[in-house]
Amino acid sequence: MRLFTETGAISLNHVGEQLCGDRVEVIREDDRTLTMVLADGLGSGVKANILSTLTSKILCTMIAGGMPIEDCVDTIIKTLPVCSVRQVAYSTFTIMRITDGKEAELIQFDNPDVILLRGGKSLDYPIETHVIADKTVLHSQIELQPHDVLVAMSDGAIFAGDQQTMNYGWQRDDIIAYLERLYDDSFSAKMLAAFVVDECSRLYAGAPADDTTIATVRIREAETVNLMMGPPADPRDAAKMMETFFAQEGAKVVCGGTTSQLAAEHLHETVATVQDRTADPAIPPIGKIKGVDLVTEGVVTMRRAVEYAKAFAENTDLVNLWNVQTDGASLIAQQLLEQATEVHFFIGKAVNPAHQDPGLPIGFGVKIRLIQELAGYLEQLGKRVSIQYF
Repeated sequence: MRLFTETGAISLNHVGEQLCGDRVEVIREDDRTLTMVLADGLGSGVKANILSTLTSKILCTMIAGGMPIEDCVDTIIKTLPVCSVRQVAYSTFTIMRITDGKEAELIQFDNPDVILLRGGKSLDYPIETHVIADKTVLHSQIELQPHDVLVAMSDGAIFAGDQQTMNYGWQRDDIIAYLERLYDDSFSAKMLAAFVVDECSRLYAGAPADDTTIATVRIREAETVNLMMGPPADPRDAAKMMETFFAQEGAKVVCGGTTSQLAAEHLHETVATVQDRTADPAIPPIGKIKGVDLVTEGVVTMRRAVEYAKAFAENTDLVNLWNVQTDGASLIAQQLLEQATEVHFFIGKAVNPAHQDPGLPIGFGVKIRLIQELAGYLEQLGKRVSIQYF
């Protein structure tokens, strides 16, 4: 089983603040090792944002550079100033370092304890207490299993609630109970973070009294999705394009009418249109080809899929209705944003005059721009992406 360490993080800003005082930094050092740091700057606004950004970047960079975690923590604790009024450090942090998807090392300093879910249920894990630079630091070594989920959070999450109605009553145990109720093994790390943050926002009545961040790590099987869109620039390359695409392992998604016909001919099959009255009428209907997992229209559908990817990557829409919708764009989003850990694009460069953007150079069509934009959002979400042109 080839494992992939999937990450997801979402933050809510303190009400009235443009910058978040929490920061999550992720570094994939190689195919084996991933480091995620969640830092929470004291207070909110610009100062908190600067301190949490420095803390997360310094820790991630030093750890990725091979410095022992204990030395990294000692350095950052000695570097951070202490608030003269509260006598606490100006930034707290949680470090999660995952190796081979099988081992987790946790370092926790004054943030709420990380939650470990196994089989959708909370599981206690060993915690050792160390004193580094006169500060109490928690250290854990955990043997992981496929589908394990680690959930880190800033303290804004455990105080979520409107003071008049909830008395700030949502605590870590309540978050555990919430996660256990909603858990589904198909949810990505990002989707789990979105659910918790959305609940925090609801409890804060849409006006968070503190910066609130959820950062998740999920151990899952690697899954490849291959997407083909557009015929090749030279029609003589069609057979090569089809052979290359269908030789790949993983799910197959074909976008575009001409591309679908070429795929069907290659497979000696036909294209059938699927009528779905519950789907979004603004998105052209999907098709069906035996041997292909998903068949959709081209540019109109892809433009909507890119909108979904942008909102998901930039955390501007926590509802994610595409996860339950059945139109072509939503199904593409489900394949690429939720199911895939690796995405390989096979893009034909044939120019369709109807798909040209007057503001772009001749030959650089809307199709190419959309795919490149989509690839950027997928990489932002931590997925491995490749694009092959024909």
